[in-house]
Amino acid sequence: MKITFNKIINNLEELKAYDRTNPYNVAALTVHVITNYDLDNDNTFYEMLKYLMGDYQEITPMMKQNIKDRMIQNNKYKFIGKSYFIGANTNNDYEPNIPYEIEINENEYSKQNEGYIRLLLKSGGADNPRFITLRLAKDGNYYLWSDSIIGLLTDIKTPESTNPWA
Repeated sequence: MKITFNKIINNLEELKAYDRTNPYNVAALTVHVITNYDLDNDNTFYEMLKYLMGDYQEITPMMKQNIKDRMIQNNKYKFIGKSYFIGANTNNDYEPNIPYEIEINENEYSKQNEGYIRLLLKSGGADNPRFITLRLAKDGNYYLWSDSIIGLLTDIKTPESTNPWA
């Protein structure tokens, strides 16, 4: 399934405008949150992440450190979020097509556990799709489950313009 956006969501107010009763929307919104990671000021990123995780889950200091470690590795924070948009790849330094589209898929294990859904997102910098887990709450909304965002932050290929080996 493709989810299309006219622009990249840049703050909590814009994020709140989207429906969270559809797990595909929440997975796509997580990509937007990742694009907002700023090494010097991560407040907006964590504000948006907390909204997608909901009030019943905590963002622990260990989780914050884990996210930071992954983001600073190879300066991924500059491009990993955009790598999940269709058209973004190493050859174009992860510049996505406009409108911004994210392809999200299921597999035979996606609905293995009741109340949870595990979705696959393709990154233009990875050979295999990445998983994200969402959980359905009593309020009818899906929430980013636990620290499953970490799976979207694993290493990807360096953009061509900064790759000394390309």
